[in-house]
This record gives sequence, C-alpha cells and structure tokens, in this order.
Amino acid sequence: MRLDVEGVTFEAAGQRLVDEIKLTVDSGAFVGLVGPNGSGKSTLLRCVYRALRPAAGVVRLDGDDVHALDPRAAARRLAALPQESSSEFDFTVTEVVAMGRLPHRNRTAAEDRAICAEAMRSTGVEHLAERGFLALSGGERQRVLIARALAQRAQVLVLDEPTNHLDIAHQLDVLSLVRASGLTALAALHDLNLAAAYCDLLYVVSAGRIVASGPPHDVLRPDLLAEVFGVRAHPVRHPETGAVQLLFDLLPR
Repeated sequence: MRLDVEGVTFEAAGQRLVDEIKLTVDSGAFVGLVGPNGSGKSTLLRCVYRALRPAAGVVRLDGDDVHALDPRAAARRLAALPQESSSEFDFTVTEVVAMGRLPHRNRTAAEDRAICAEAMRSTGVEHLAERGFLALSGGERQRVLIARALAQRAQVLVLDEPTNHLDIAHQLDVLSLVRASGLTALAALHDLNLAAAYCDLLYVVSAGRIVASGPPHDVLRPDLLAEVFGVRAHPVRHPETGAVQLLFDLLPR
C-alpha cells in the first residue's frame, strides 16, 4: 500500500510547525524521517496517523484520504507506534498486544490468539505474556507496543523513534523486523547510522520543511549535516554491508 503526503501543513499557537511537506512511501518501502529536535518530524507523523488534522494538504493511502476514513477502517490500513505511549491501567502484555486486533471485524478468538502469538514471538516478548505492562522496562514496553502494531495487521506502519529505550541489539532487531516485514513503513529516527543502514530513502526535515531527500548515501552529505545538524560528519562505508556510516565531531568554533 502506497502512502502519499501531499502539501501537509500544520499550525499551532500561530506557528507553522509543518510547512507544505510532500513525500511518498512506495508500497513495501522503508522510509526514514531525520532531522534535529523540534524540526517537525513527530508533528508530521501525528498528521499521518490521524492524531492531528492538517491545516492544509492531505494524507493518502492508495489514493484515499486517511482523514476521510472512519477510525476502524483507517486502523485496518495503518498502524502507529507513537513516541510516547502510556496507560493508567496495568494490562498484561497479552492484553496489550491483543488490542491490535480490535479494528478487525469477523475475526475469531483462535485467529486473534495465533496472530498475537506470532507478533510476540517476532518481537521477543512472548516470555513477558503474563507480566503487567506498567512493570516493564522502557525497552520491554517498546517491544510490546511494536508487537501490538504488528498484530494489527495493517499494511502501513508509522513509527516515531521506534528504537527509543532499546539497547543496541534490540535496536537492530526491531529495525531488521520492520525491514523484513514487507510493510510500507515511515519512521522518524534520530540515529543517522541506523537510518542509513535500514532505510531505502531518507527525507531530511528542518524547520518544518523537507530540505533533502533520496537514498541515504546521497542525502547524508557532510555539507548538509553541517547545515542542518550543526556537526562535522565523516562518512565511511560499513565493512560488510557497504552502507554509509558516519563519524561525528563538533564544527570548529
């Protein structure tokens, strides 16, 4: 399923946080949003997964305006992992993951259990099944929420900093899982090296606008990173994958 963001603008308190952003995620592609804190990445993703309504522009899933869909229909097409997720009730891990099945009608309990079990296995949380969600570490919670999104069986996955709170092994596991899932994925990522290693395309966001886009090796240029992030970058190639990787230091003062 293809995702198109067409001229999306969002304003709050008289300030334009997202300014006529256009981007495309082709079916089955993994696209990354990168940019400094406060650049508008999370606000844009909230417009994509319907938490915010744009002041202008439209978000389309295979041509359909996502904001014109009823909530259940939208949730069958698009799953989201927000940056911050909280619960006041201490559901078990099994119950949290099962919430991903709620948008689906005509399902059976056996089917739900099988899909949830598969999602929990793939994210490595099956051993936490009867644990309370509030008792988990930040990294464990993140993996449970990813399992819930996978159990939703949507065709488009939107992730806002999915590797937050995860140790390096689980960061690699999670992004490998997204990459191998075949889903259309759009993710905001702070770690430029992870973005370069796993994303097909990158969009660089600065002050609410797209300032560069393309394959990671074309986008992650030292001049652009100096301008947008205020750092000096030294590109190197990963010795096995050949993906561009970056070493950083501060710009001379």
